[in-house]
Amino acid sequence: MSAASDSPRTLLLGIGNLLWADEGFGVRVVEHIARHYRFGPEVRLLDGGTQGIYLVDQVRWAELLVIFDAVDYGLAPGTLELVEGEAVPRFLGARKMSLHQTGFQEVLALAALLGDLPERMLLVGVQPAELEDFGGSLTPGVRAMIEPAVAAARDWLAPHGVAWTALAQPSEPGALADLPHGALELERYERERPSAEQACRSGDARVLERLRED
Repeated sequence: MSAASDSPRTLLLGIGNLLWADEGFGVRVVEHIARHYRFGPEVRLLDGGTQGIYLVDQVRWAELLVIFDAVDYGLAPGTLELVEGEAVPRFLGARKMSLHQTGFQEVLALAALLGDLPERMLLVGVQPAELEDFGGSLTPGVRAMIEPAVAAARDWLAPHGVAWTALAQPSEPGALADLPHGALELERYERERPSAEQACRSGDARVLERLRED
């Protein structure tokens, strides 16, 4: 336990890439939490992006670790699934969906090697519907799982005394450090990003045609 509080050191970590459609789910969940809640000093919110091994010190600091991510469960798109404890690193290793998951599996392995793996871990994952849309955003079914993912984390953390203070009004995007810049806030991103017609998000047709010929 942390010396200044009876609550355990808790890391709420979103991983993924905002620019690849549903791959950004984990970061969007942490962004939502940051805009709607405040915590004591024993709780950290972090956009882990695709940083991989650079997250190891943050993970080693935590006693409780909640990871939000888009995960290939082999289920229907938009399905929310929870994985706990020792199954978390094993699961991330068994079903790699992108390079950031390989990197984060290594983070957990290194933290364990150094004797600082969090005491308890929870993976809150959603089955993605779309990953091959560069510059895309969350699909509707996956976006609808943001608040259920937050609720699942709250329920899991409640027995450990982690207090969530709801804000009367959402804070401004990008108000907290270690989170996405305000320009990448979900509504603004969706409003200002080029359409698929303006900026091809599936590859240059000339290159794709050449690959088919080869």
